Amino acid sequence: MTQALLQVKDLVVEFTGRRGTLRALDQVSFDIAPGEILGVVGESGAGKSLTGAAIIGLIEAPGRIASGQIVLQGQRIDNLGPEQLRHIRGRKIGAIFQDPLTSLNPLYTIGQQLTQTILTHLPLTPAQARERAIQLLEDTGIAAAAQRLHHYPHQFSGGMRQRVVIALALAAEPQLIVADEPTTALDVSIQAQIITLLKRVCRQHGTAVMLITHDMGVIAETCDRVAVLYAGRVAEIGPVREVIHHSAHPYTAGLMAAIPDITQDLEQLYQIDGAMPRLDAIPPGCAFHPRCAHGQRDDCRQQRPELMAAGATRAACWLHQGAPS
Repeated sequence: MTQALLQVKDLVVEFTGRRGTLRALDQVSFDIAPGEILGVVGESGAGKSLTGAAIIGLIEAPGRIASGQIVLQGQRIDNLGPEQLRHIRGRKIGAIFQDPLTSLNPLYTIGQQLTQTILTHLPLTPAQARERAIQLLEDTGIAAAAQRLHHYPHQFSGGMRQRVVIALALAAEPQLIVADEPTTALDVSIQAQIITLLKRVCRQHGTAVMLITHDMGVIAETCDRVAVLYAGRVAEIGPVREVIHHSAHPYTAGLMAAIPDITQDLEQLYQIDGAMPRLDAIPPGCAFHPRCAHGQRDDCRQQRPELMAAGATRAACWLHQGAPS
């Protein structure tokens, strides 16, 4: 077995307010191996982006990591101070966000931002940093990289800006990239290019990627494994082909059924009845049971299931209680 690059162990994130404490992530656990792409998928409010923010160290008050551990290359990082986290964020963990303009400073050229990041984290001269910046832009598919180094973010299209952000995330040769909805704001053809780029970067540099998205098509095209989140917990996790084609959790099966099939002529698309519960109204037992066709069993309504063996995947569902490992 390959040693895990990132280990998230029983992660709990809470938000404290006037009406009490709300638990947004409830004992989330998973790991990512070097060179692996792990997809994290679920509806809005499932806890996908919050999980990424916890790993990067960007949870702001009143939010906090209440318990659990985040371990990167054998080092626990969830209990580090702001200055130590800032160094790790640039050097060991790169980040790609949905809107590239949140990562790029409009007042500085692309070259200035790339070279400053490189000089901050790598022992290179300014001339070497400039050469590395040009190489990064070329690697991410930006033509005439030496000339475009002097351009500002507003002079790039949305797809090109996202390529620059990927180059920025790779600037200090991180071991892990957290990509939060990196293709959502792009048209389909540009999405395919960015997905291809992420896969190539992962393969060439041995970089692990945590890909956060709500798009199962992107997951199917990009990832090695997938974790499905629901109401702040992992509902199912396993190899992407198994999760997609042989879903073990009713919620995962519902997500897959909601994807239109162009080979069928349907008058109405499938949908999962109901909505994700609010943090202050998560039902007892399995959080999905009010929306689940199998959720009227006593154990579903009374006791929250942990992840258990479900064929080639693991699912937090009582349907698999007693299944062989």
